[in-house]
Amino acid sequence: MRSISRHCARQVAICFALLAAVACSDSSESSTTPNSSDVNPAESVPGTDAVSVEPPSCAEPGVRACLLPWPDDRLTVPASDTVTGRRLAIPVDAVPVNIDGVPMDVTDQNRADGFSPSSAIVFAADGVDLEASGIPDSTAIERSLSDAMTTTITDLANGARVPFWGELDGQSGLVTLRPAVALTEAHTYEVMVDGLIGSDGQSIVLDRPTWTFTIASAESLSGRLLAMREFAYSNMGDGVPAFEVQTVTDGDVRTVDGTLEIPNFLDNDGSPGGRLLLDASGMPTVNPEHPSYSAAFRCVVPNSVEEPVPALLYGHGLMGNRGQVDFFAAFAAQGRLVGCAVDWLGMSTEDVPNLAGILADMGRFNEQADRMLQGHIAFSLLGRLTNEPSGFASDPAFQNSDGSPILAPNSTVFVGNSQGGILGGAASAISTEWKRAVLGVPGMNYSLMLPRSVDWPEFQVIYEAAYTNVDDRLMGLMLAQLLWDRGENAGYAQHLTNDTYPGIAPKTVLLIEAFGDHQVANLATELLARTIGAHVHTPALADGRSLSTTPMWGLEPIGDYSDETSKLVIWDYGTPAPPVGPFPPVEGTYGRDPHGAGSDEPLVLVQALEFLLNGTLLDVCAGPCIGTQIDQS
Repeated sequence: MRSISRHCARQVAICFALLAAVACSDSSESSTTPNSSDVNPAESVPGTDAVSVEPPSCAEPGVRACLLPWPDDRLTVPASDTVTGRRLAIPVDAVPVNIDGVPMDVTDQNRADGFSPSSAIVFAADGVDLEASGIPDSTAIERSLSDAMTTTITDLANGARVPFWGELDGQSGLVTLRPAVALTEAHTYEVMVDGLIGSDGQSIVLDRPTWTFTIASAESLSGRLLAMREFAYSNMGDGVPAFEVQTVTDGDVRTVDGTLEIPNFLDNDGSPGGRLLLDASGMPTVNPEHPSYSAAFRCVVPNSVEEPVPALLYGHGLMGNRGQVDFFAAFAAQGRLVGCAVDWLGMSTEDVPNLAGILADMGRFNEQADRMLQGHIAFSLLGRLTNEPSGFASDPAFQNSDGSPILAPNSTVFVGNSQGGILGGAASAISTEWKRAVLGVPGMNYSLMLPRSVDWPEFQVIYEAAYTNVDDRLMGLMLAQLLWDRGENAGYAQHLTNDTYPGIAPKTVLLIEAFGDHQVANLATELLARTIGAHVHTPALADGRSLSTTPMWGLEPIGDYSDETSKLVIWDYGTPAPPVGPFPPVEGTYGRDPHGAGSDEPLVLVQALEFLLNGTLLDVCAGPCIGTQIDQS
């Protein structure tokens, strides 16, 4: 309880909301609610030709017996109407079961035509010694590609080996192999596991040492969100979404609060708890009874400017809200920009009580993931309002006293920090409203990040009270990742800086990492950087700071700071290097958390704003970027 209390002290509001929601829930109600995972997965998929195909059955029920190894094409059925020719068919008796006996509903996961681009390869090898088996940890990723490596992941489309690291899950002891770059959409991969040695020095041979799995296609991963975006823009035509300025608070800047209307694709009024309404083809459709949702926005606006200024859209941090845009009031007061934000619907403060129920019944996970897509639509339409003269610029709240506009047309940029950086790449990949984005302390792949984050325990206490089997806990997150992919960077990074979606220009992105980050693991940031082809500021760290044998492996150094290449800059505030393995870097052993230190570092702000407003990355460090050292005592 001491560790829970320590985390609650950091985020009291979230803890109380989570615990109160669980305390007030009726567990007997959840156990009697009809569960759609009782239906044959193939029969539950709209528009599929796989209705007559039986899903694989489990000779023995349970995650370890039936779901492993993961991912595996034996958990799919043929489907001629998908890009990959497959559709997931995870059996009902292979999924995690909560304390009320409710199996995790995977109906929505089974609509996918493959597995996650961020899939961890999971298998059981009890008693294995990974070091003796020659499987590299996260400090030696390059060894996974050596000719001597007998455990391999291979892309069957081109024969290329996939870099990875291996580790044991901290609770179940299951082996997880983590790809060091996102796996290519719609490609099939072969896993070969050989040379395993147990802690007793004896060889371990798996029953199935070789298997294949297929990654979901772009259509499966992002098709829903792109269809929602297409509807929203077609519905607007050349105009802008309806909006209302509700209050204007005067001071050093104007604080403008109001709402904008976005299409509502959820089966409720758009509030937490809704799920996407899907048509016969499996695509989202607008709710006829509640066709729109009023998304709240907040902007901080200069009182006057001589020349119109750009808009900066801000994506807030973990389970926060649009009020975090107030940080940019100082820059607005200087007449440099207008800062605007909406909530990350699905992952905002108002979603916390519903999240508690989801953590206790992960079959409801699409309530979170589906509303997250609504949040992306809200950000794109907010950008439309800041870009178009007929949008915010037409309202007196965004005008000088003489009626001239404060907002410059078509000049919007994006900043997302922490959660805003994890979702911000996805928002950027599908938007035509901005071309440059700064993602601060970002990452991708929630199933990788959660066990490594000091933020997870305050949610974990509810999750683990509901899922008492340690295998179920790990695999519940793997199954959730299949839905998270549809809204976070993991499902969109391959289309952010190149190979973009039709009609959407490539984005130039600046990633800012805090070395030793306690909340978003450096591994997740660097995974994102490799996937989008970002170049890293060099020297990235002072000699001896990184535990890796090849620091920044897989990342090319920046050649030209003024070109359009996306870039990664690592800032070091003196925090110890993070732990090796899936564990959070708790304060004390791992010093003070540098996660938010960039907000107080003048040179980070100079670097970010120069990049956003002028398109140039300044080399402000002339060596490793050393921030103001945090007191580690």
